[in-house]
Parts: sequence; structure tokens; C-alpha cells
Amino acid sequence: RKIEAIQVDTGSAVDAIGGISMIINQINDIQITIASAVEEQTATTNEISRSVADAARGSTDIAQNITNVAQAVQNTLSSANDMHTASDEMARMAAELQQLVDRFHYDENVSYRATSRARRTGLRMPHK
Repeated sequence: RKIEAIQVDTGSAVDAIGGISMIINQINDIQITIASAVEEQTATTNEISRSVADAARGSTDIAQNITNVAQAVQNTLSSANDMHTASDEMARMAAELQQLVDRFHYDENVSYRATSRARRTGLRMPHK
């Protein structure tokens, strides 16, 4: 009987060890799956990081371009203001010149009267 009991216990122990071995193999398979998933996730995370860095560089480039456009607009506005100021000054100078020209406008009647007056007073008038 003792031998039978030992044989039964040994069989049970062998079955238990077989079950434990199967569980260890399952754990090993799960561990390999987890390691593979972690490796894949690491690669994905690295790709996301590269994409974020590229997007950040793109955003920086866009911001710089916007700054350049804003500066160009500011320069254009400044030039337009300078042109407006110059245009106003030219208009003022043209009006002033017109007033000067109007003062020296030849009027035959005035010239005749000036010549007559000059003759009466003894002044000489230049010839035309």
C-alpha cells in the first residue's frame, strides 16, 4: 500500500510539475508578447517624437515667415507714408510755384499801362 500511495503521490507530483511547466511556458509566451509590444510602442513613441519635432520646426518656420511678412508690410506702410508726405510737399510746392507764376503773368493791359506810366515819369521799359 505504501508503494501504491507513493506511486499515486509521484504521479500527482509529475502532473503538478507538468502543469507548472505549462504555466511557465504560458508566462514566457506572454512575456515575449509584452516585450514585443513594448518595443513596438517605443518605436511608435520615437516616431511621434520625431513628428512633433518636425511640426515644431515647421511652426517656427511659419512664425518666422509671418514675422518677415509683417516687417515687409511695415516697410511698405512706411514707404507709402513717405510717398504721401512727399506728394503733399510737392502739391504745396506746386501751389506756391503757381502763385509765383501768377504774379508774373503777362497782362497786355497792365504792360501798356506800365509803359505809359513809365513814359510819363521818364522811366525806361525793357523791350520785348
